[in-house]
Amino acid sequence: MEKALKLKNIVTKIIIRNLDIILFLILVSLKVMFYGKEISPEFFSYKYILLPVVASVGVLLGIGYFLQKHKRTKFLYVLNIIISSIIIADLLYYRYYKDIISIGAIRNAFLLGGVASSITSLFKLKDCVYFLDILLIIPFLKVYRNMPYKENKKIIRIGVGSLILAGAILLNGINIYKLSVDQPGLLNTMSNRIYITKVLGNVNFHVIDAYQFTRNKINNSKKLPEDKEKELVDNFEGKSQIQGEKLKGVGEGKNLIVIQVEALQQFAINAKVEGQEVTPNLNKWINKSMYFDNYFYQVAAGNTSDAEFLSNNSLYPAVSGAAYYMYSGNQFKSLPNTLQDKGYYTAAMHGYKDGFWNRNVMYKAQKFQDFHGESTYNIDEQVGLGLSDKSFFNQSLEKIKTFKQPFYSFLITLSSHFPYDDVKGYGEFNVGKYEGSFLGNYLKGIHYTDAQLGVFLENLEKEGYLDNSIVVIYGDHNAVSKNYIQELYDFVGEKSSNDLKWYELQKVPMLIHFPQDEYKGVNHTYGGQIDLYPTIANLYNLPRKYMLGNDLLNVADPKVTFRNGSFTDGKAFYISWTGEYYDIKTGEKITETEELKAKKQESAKDLESSDELLNHNLIKKLESESKGEGESEQSK
Repeated sequence: MEKALKLKNIVTKIIIRNLDIILFLILVSLKVMFYGKEISPEFFSYKYILLPVVASVGVLLGIGYFLQKHKRTKFLYVLNIIISSIIIADLLYYRYYKDIISIGAIRNAFLLGGVASSITSLFKLKDCVYFLDILLIIPFLKVYRNMPYKENKKIIRIGVGSLILAGAILLNGINIYKLSVDQPGLLNTMSNRIYITKVLGNVNFHVIDAYQFTRNKINNSKKLPEDKEKELVDNFEGKSQIQGEKLKGVGEGKNLIVIQVEALQQFAINAKVEGQEVTPNLNKWINKSMYFDNYFYQVAAGNTSDAEFLSNNSLYPAVSGAAYYMYSGNQFKSLPNTLQDKGYYTAAMHGYKDGFWNRNVMYKAQKFQDFHGESTYNIDEQVGLGLSDKSFFNQSLEKIKTFKQPFYSFLITLSSHFPYDDVKGYGEFNVGKYEGSFLGNYLKGIHYTDAQLGVFLENLEKEGYLDNSIVVIYGDHNAVSKNYIQELYDFVGEKSSNDLKWYELQKVPMLIHFPQDEYKGVNHTYGGQIDLYPTIANLYNLPRKYMLGNDLLNVADPKVTFRNGSFTDGKAFYISWTGEYYDIKTGEKITETEELKAKKQESAKDLESSDELLNHNLIKKLESESKGEGESEQSK
């Protein structure tokens, strides 16, 4: 009995001495797991993620154990605040971008000032639970600080701290190694951040992200090995081959007008609410154009700017952060660049802040001769974030009238921007049972933009531009985040959901209108924004160089690759974060075949090729070498 009492006293003393450690382990582990469940509710398992989370938190505890009691308690309390803040930032970022925030994307946070209402609308009352313990624990800390007990000797602190640290690092290493074996290359590219976070927890994710970011910065400053560069060039040469002759050169000498529409998604096309068409003008022009009904957005953290980058360069967006920031010092062989080489005047037009998404710098890098940003427009009417689409289109037409022909004008709309809360500015549109809902507000916003787009196209027709211009219209990215996915499922009549159905709803409309409504009809080829430039290159007989997309008019084996490693060939759909394949026709899961495995590897290679080309600014080097060889030949 006496021994049991003695043992109980020893255990009690150990618990009291380490109460801050125990509380930190429990509270932070629970927060990390709750967060993991929120970002991946369908495939989350507490049992599966428990060890990686405890191991990652254990590393922090091991470091803290080296400190004396009062310093350790403060250290752990501050760490709790930091981790809780990161979790909240991750949650808000995920709800907006459907991804996990990374170091490369942190500079995007500086853009959030322009969309402050978007961020506040993403915050939920239940998010306060991540900070609740920080407030409730303050009285405990005061009591704990004054608890009389013997301080651990330095040798014990170092010994126990080292054991905890070594054990946690070993366990963490095993978990990370398992993931690297299950998903080869994933941790190097960080292409599927949601999956990494789901498997390892967000503490581990951010540590790995910081390591990879630092490693990549160091590696990118080094010269790419010659054999690697040759392999890269060979891959691009293979991708840049002419894929066919259909409609080749039909656009030569004609103006090109490309309109990127904010948050325009395919589910709105031909849809009706209370007997009214949501997009009557687009529906009309689709019937007069070549319409691609299996066209996907492929953006990453750069959202709208990534859509611009994909469409004008046929390269993938940055694996982390926004390409418009990451690569603004690069040289490109872009669509405006190649058109300018053929005597075209090129201009980008957008009614928002000139420096937003670094456009004022990036448009110059892509060789747009002029950028007509907010500073060049009269902000006489505001709807949503800034200049109304009505005023933007009216003023843009006046600017276009001054352009030397042939020209390439690239217009980006704004009014239908998330969170679609300017319902007064959108005007009257009866959305029935969706009134006051997120989806209902979106339908009003896109209906407003559709009306202004219709007026703009009619005015182009009246002014005679459509007789000698090809007009391209497409959506930039998704409109409805996973936060409101049930409203979307209800709208489209989807009774059950899975990852394939969600991805199929990520299509955006893309149409190409030719003079005299030529070549109209529906094209079912699977494609994405990376394919726009090669398709236009075929129409305008432009050289194909440094492109990873397909010419959608001539491609024999189409494939759409997404930044996270998912892909579809129009028959099967691979979901990278679950590692599962679906048969598109039946909607059923299918097993991986050698052919599908090869396509998955090809997608990974394309993503890597794009990253290497951009990270090392190789277009500048390759173009310089090509120019040097040309001059050398002429001098012979």
